[in-house]
Amino acid sequence: MTLADSVAHLSPERWEKANRLLIRKALAEFAHERLLTPEPDGEEGYVVRADDELTSYRFSAVRRGLDHWQVDADSITRHREGAELPLAALDFFIELQGTLGLSEEILPVYLEEISSTLSGTCYKLTKPRVSAKELAAASFQDIETGMTEGHPCFVANNGRLGFGVQEYLAYAPETASPVKLVWLAAHRSRAAFTAGAGVEYEEFFRRELGEATLERFRGVLTGQGLDADDYLLIPVHPWQWWNKLSVTFAAEVARRNLVCLGEGDDEYLAQQSIRTFFNRTHPEKTYVKTALSVLNMGFMRGLSAAYMEATPAINDWLARLIENDPVLTATGLTIIREQAAVGYRHLEYERATDRYSPYRKMLAALWRESPVASLGEGESLATMASLLHVDHDGASFVGALIERSGQTPADWLRDYLRAYYVPLLHSFYAYDLVFMPHGENVILVLEDGAVRRAVYKDIAEEIAVMDPDAALPPEVRRIRVEVPEDKKLLSIFTDVFDCFFRFLAAGLAADGVLTEDEFWDTVAEITREYQTANPQLAEKFERYDMFAPEFALSCLNRLQLRNNKQMVDLADPSGALQLVGTLANPLAGR
Repeated sequence: MTLADSVAHLSPERWEKANRLLIRKALAEFAHERLLTPEPDGEEGYVVRADDELTSYRFSAVRRGLDHWQVDADSITRHREGAELPLAALDFFIELQGTLGLSEEILPVYLEEISSTLSGTCYKLTKPRVSAKELAAASFQDIETGMTEGHPCFVANNGRLGFGVQEYLAYAPETASPVKLVWLAAHRSRAAFTAGAGVEYEEFFRRELGEATLERFRGVLTGQGLDADDYLLIPVHPWQWWNKLSVTFAAEVARRNLVCLGEGDDEYLAQQSIRTFFNRTHPEKTYVKTALSVLNMGFMRGLSAAYMEATPAINDWLARLIENDPVLTATGLTIIREQAAVGYRHLEYERATDRYSPYRKMLAALWRESPVASLGEGESLATMASLLHVDHDGASFVGALIERSGQTPADWLRDYLRAYYVPLLHSFYAYDLVFMPHGENVILVLEDGAVRRAVYKDIAEEIAVMDPDAALPPEVRRIRVEVPEDKKLLSIFTDVFDCFFRFLAAGLAADGVLTEDEFWDTVAEITREYQTANPQLAEKFERYDMFAPEFALSCLNRLQLRNNKQMVDLADPSGALQLVGTLANPLAGR
């Protein structure tokens, strides 16, 4: 690849399109979070004025439930003192810096994240145009790498600060470039391997790597006069080796506490979360999640060595809970367990930092089951994020799935809600258990486009039990959190309704598939169906009312605009919430 080839996606036409799309999203989501207050301007028109009062943005939009702004990208124009100016996203944030509350320190880093997000959009615009109908019939990984939007709420959602353009082309999920992981041997005095029930170290790696690769790795160690039995194996993202470990952990390499064994043989595909890999060579083998010291959406994407120790136990606990609960098993819910984990402790950095420091999250990995192995005849997989995907012609992926299924839209939605939403309700009401159930964390099992069941993932880092008195095994107790009573139900109102259903309902309505009223009537119907079937939880249904008139508006972009390097205080996640007024609950009165 030549230097010019590496930026071939950055053409004037694609840059203009990417800027228009990003400003559309910024206007929509910042208006939703009440950072911007668009003024009516004609029948469906609105105007947003910049800090200088001279510059303005005019656009048309449809306002939908949950105060969702469906902005027409082609309608957006920028004006100053009577003259029309070209749209430029970087200018947009500078012109609205005060309104958005961007500090002098945060602004340039945020602009860098916006630039990276725009560049990624330009690359996606170079890909072959695949219609929603074609994608609905595609393979699991073709759907995964075919996603174009990223997180639906965050405006700067593809920052990936730390990736150069070559690394973007090599490791970004949308490029679908095959990746071979780097393998290190880590001295047992600094590393720990933990595994779930029935998983044994030697057999696990024999299955994952094969005998020939294991022998090759042993040969590297014995060739340096080292005893292979003194070491544990750790898979590493190639970027992390070249950019962090080979320099930041230089002392560990020099002392042979870490030994680079080379690349593995299997090829992997990066998933939407960027640091998790799907085994392309052997799809039935585990995913591998690696530490990646890249800044993306408000966090450095490391993995805590300390957290890895309890990860398999937490997954086993949850799997048993699901298996022993008749309501959850009836929905078909499963999890793909994080069945093994490994972490490396750099003793000097640990002495120099607190437990939340990125320096403690540079070298760890976990292995997550593949959902491919559990598929039945005629079943296929799709990331739930795909339900919000729209193709180049504006057709929705979810509309194509519904058409493919032959079901009525309402019946398709009922199946989806019973598979995805009912387990969240029951986990909350029966166990005070909550997930982080956004689109990238859920995999749907489909049959001819119809939803058969849901698979939840990213368990140990994301689940929480919101009962400080819950009886939990010692190794699982870290998931117990204290959350104020009035914030508990936000785990559904915010994470499910505002951050996913808001977009799904709007997309179905815009596509002419299902009106918003029909969508929320169906959600209300399934909610009542669940409550009627579980009268033993009536007291909790009353205390945490799904049909309450309103709920607090929790704002994700406000978190990132305030501090895009550390979006949430990990010691007090619920205390970091940015709550601004309320939203009318679309279930109220139904």
